Amino acid sequence: MTQTLTEIAQALIDTDKKVQLIYAFNGTGKTRLSCEFKELIAPKNMGDAGDAEEGQGIQVLYYNAFTEDLFYWDNDLDTDVNRKLLIRPNSFTNLVLQVLREQGLEGNIISNFQHFASNRLTPRFNEDYTEITFSIERGNDEQIENIKISKGEESNLIWCVFYSLLEQVVEVLNIPELENRPKYKFNDLQFVFIDDPVSSLDENHLIELAVNLVELIKKSVNLKFIISTHSPLFYNVLYSELGVKEGNILRKEEDGTFELAPKKGNSNNSFSYHLFLKRTIEEAIMSNTIQKYHFTLLRNLYEKTASFLGYQRWSELLPDDKQTYYNRIIQFTSHSTLSDEVVAEPTVAEKKIVEFLLKYLIENKYYNEKIKEQNVAI
Repeated sequence: MTQTLTEIAQALIDTDKKVQLIYAFNGTGKTRLSCEFKELIAPKNMGDAGDAEEGQGIQVLYYNAFTEDLFYWDNDLDTDVNRKLLIRPNSFTNLVLQVLREQGLEGNIISNFQHFASNRLTPRFNEDYTEITFSIERGNDEQIENIKISKGEESNLIWCVFYSLLEQVVEVLNIPELENRPKYKFNDLQFVFIDDPVSSLDENHLIELAVNLVELIKKSVNLKFIISTHSPLFYNVLYSELGVKEGNILRKEEDGTFELAPKKGNSNNSFSYHLFLKRTIEEAIMSNTIQKYHFTLLRNLYEKTASFLGYQRWSELLPDDKQTYYNRIIQFTSHSTLSDEVVAEPTVAEKKIVEFLLKYLIENKYYNEKIKEQNVAI
């Protein structure tokens, strides 16, 4: 049965599920759905981030294209020197700035941003956190000041601002005693709606972002999350790491109505990317560039293969000493953060484990005959 986006948004609100995943092609209406969702929770006369009036707390946090519009450039067209990214004031950014000032999240934002972009590229907030300038280090220890970053880097920064705020929100709401919480408008927060975070990231960083977002969701006690995306890879990693029973696919009909169809079963029935994972790991082995996140890719490949073949646990596909290999993979794929330690280079022995386990999987008859034939078109 088709519905309006408002009706679909209301259905998302009414469910008891902690996490709802939505896949949709670009142009289907994901961003409009996030806006309809926000409007039902917090109409415009209640403020941009959901605060109805002085004293009432925020009820929904959302990240979408409009969140990025809150950041805009002053390109200094007169002198072409003092370029800076400005933060447009509203209830959401005012809250961000308050938390930045009082909790010192600037360091988190900078380190997260440099992880996704480059450790040579440094954002700097002004004293009242309303302007951001950027500098880049050159090989001769010199810096180029007040540069304008790319659109992709800008999106990365804005996501890092949102993510750092969300980390603080989860930490605060997990404190059971209200009197022990910082005096922010978080106590009424119910929903977090995230639409296509940082689609400009390469596949490896997108996987890391998904894994870390899952860790934060699992840590949260009280919040409900709705995550929409057009990326099959991002959807699949979220689906696998969250262990949800079903996701959703948003479709737009010719008459302008929409259908949010449940996607039952594992995500292989929607998207097949076994060969993508396999090819990515093989390239890292060939070039001797294996990093810790390749353990995540390897685990994901084992999970997808096991799910496709009907095994209850992906560890059943491991070699004879299953527990040893399972423990080693879990060691590298659990409790990941957005810090530099995620991309620290594994030892030679650890790289050999990735190579051995990939070879073991793909040389087995069940992978070659059943998985490979399903991916001929890739």
